[in-house]
Amino acid sequence: DRFGRTLAVAILGLSAATFVFGTLLRGIAPAEMFMMVVALAASAIPEGLPAILTVTLALGVQRMARRNAIIRRLPAVETLGSVTVICSDKTGTLTRNEMTVQRVVCASQVFHVSGAGYAPHGKLSLDGRAVDPGRHPALGLAIRAAVLCNDARLCEEAGSWRVEGDPTEGALLALGAKTGLTRQLAHSSWPRLDCIPFESQHRLMATHHRDGDGEPWIFVKGAPERILEMCSAQIVQGEQRPLDVDYWRRMAADTAAHGLRVLALACKRAAPAGASLEFADLEAGYVMLALVGIIDPPREEAVRAVHECHRAGIRVKMITGDHLETARAIGAQLGIGVGKPAMSGAEVALMDDATLRGVAMTVDVFARASPEHKLRLVQALQEGRQVVAMTGDGVNDAPALKRADVGVAMGLKGTEAAKEAADMVLADDNFATIAAAVREGRAVYDNLKKFILFMLPTNGGEALVVIAAILFELALPLTPAQVLWINMVTSSTLGLALAFEPAEGDIMTRRPRPPDEPLLSAFFVWRVIMVSVLMMTGTLGLFLWELSNGTGLETARTLAVNAVVAAEMFYLFNSRFIFAPVLSREGLTGNHYVLLVVAVCVALQLAYTYAPFMQAVFGSTGLAPLDWAKVAAAGLLVFGVAELEKLVMRRWHPLPGLAPGRA
Repeated sequence: DRFGRTLAVAILGLSAATFVFGTLLRGIAPAEMFMMVVALAASAIPEGLPAILTVTLALGVQRMARRNAIIRRLPAVETLGSVTVICSDKTGTLTRNEMTVQRVVCASQVFHVSGAGYAPHGKLSLDGRAVDPGRHPALGLAIRAAVLCNDARLCEEAGSWRVEGDPTEGALLALGAKTGLTRQLAHSSWPRLDCIPFESQHRLMATHHRDGDGEPWIFVKGAPERILEMCSAQIVQGEQRPLDVDYWRRMAADTAAHGLRVLALACKRAAPAGASLEFADLEAGYVMLALVGIIDPPREEAVRAVHECHRAGIRVKMITGDHLETARAIGAQLGIGVGKPAMSGAEVALMDDATLRGVAMTVDVFARASPEHKLRLVQALQEGRQVVAMTGDGVNDAPALKRADVGVAMGLKGTEAAKEAADMVLADDNFATIAAAVREGRAVYDNLKKFILFMLPTNGGEALVVIAAILFELALPLTPAQVLWINMVTSSTLGLALAFEPAEGDIMTRRPRPPDEPLLSAFFVWRVIMVSVLMMTGTLGLFLWELSNGTGLETARTLAVNAVVAAEMFYLFNSRFIFAPVLSREGLTGNHYVLLVVAVCVALQLAYTYAPFMQAVFGSTGLAPLDWAKVAAAGLLVFGVAELEKLVMRRWHPLPGLAPGRA
């Protein structure tokens, strides 16, 4: 918007100044001068700019959609290219979300669980020997608690097992099935009477059951620190003993340090105080049964994507509800927060905004974090002048997604509220898709710059031709109708090809561009002026040369129009790479759309020059073969000098961040 407004003001100011100059200082009649200024304004205004910019963004959206990134708001395509920090959830985004119980820690023993995925194949072992849960009361009761305090279901389809519901709960059902305690068997013998569903702020789930003898039981599962607050006893060799809090905290930390997600299981042999199960029934008197260690391995493609983001100068922060040690271990496997401290949500809650601003950039792993913490992190990072992408899937994540520069919702497990608040939805819930979207966002911004760098010199060259004619009281080399033909038909058609430019090879090794960086830098302004002058020189020089040799005005104008279009065609190849040379197979033929639009424009110019109806509308005339050679020479002038300027820039004035080769 700022670029468009600046361009419009500059063109209007130039047109007004030229009108005043022509009427007051040159004595040209206002009516005649008005026609000249109309030609000037028509030549300077890039009429195809809004359409091509929209097409470029739309093509970016299409490419992202093919890579499972669905853009909901078009400006997000451009914003993705300047992202400096990505805050990502762990489970299912950075990890596979394929949970498997690997360890069960009871009060005096640690059991290991074999098998992978949700298939009920595997066994429990102690010191390498298979065990029967029936001979270990705490283990048997813990497994029963895991299956009963559970809302998921396991389904077998064509020999493959999948989970309906939460993957963590699916892993607990698979644990039970490995010991013969299926969901159906457990619920038929111990029916559920009431339930308190899991909520992130409470960090637990509770269910009320009646056993085969009619006795009431309450089972709970949740975060170890939360469950330990409710417990006063543990089971050792079949007997209840006082709770050893230090042992459980130590074992929770040890399990988490192995990169396992940790859940605690506890029970109480009692009925709710009232008619239904309430939080007041979860305050005390529970028996700690076991800690369950669940593996959720990192996605291999996420590891590569995190590395790619780091190379691109983008910080990746992992936000999870898991135990601090689990988060730190998984982060290390992903290459996030290595050698840096990790922080818990409780620590974030105790910080004021100023302190959090300082911490937000130094800490990359946040554990036991809530949606409220996410929102504060986004605000802190933005106050530090960072461009933030934030992922989320829950209803409570919506404020953080709204506040982030790019809100990213999960397409598979995300709520409708999260998707509505987001700018982008991941169809596969995969972090690698975010990195791919950032790559496409950078490519789109590159193509926008290339198009503008192509379009402005074209219009600038035409404008200089008209201004020179006014200054030196020459016949107009281009009529307003001819200028519109160039701008609306040939120039826009040629520029469209740049929207299809593939991403450059070094695009993910550059630093993120500053969000307030102007679209046209000082160097780009120089390039626009240089090419504009070259186009004006070739076009006006050819026009004047032909008039001096006695060529008719209509033929001279036809040569001028074709000279401008030829210069555009040659400069289109220059514009494919901003700094790198195009005199190579890749530079000349790497974008088939460039060859296609050049062929189309050649056909259009032949029709413009020779078709009778075109001659009647635009006042064009047929040209001889020698005339076409002159037109080609005007185009080659622009091409040759532009390539020479690139060579000078590469050798004597290297630009920061310019990688050798394609750019």
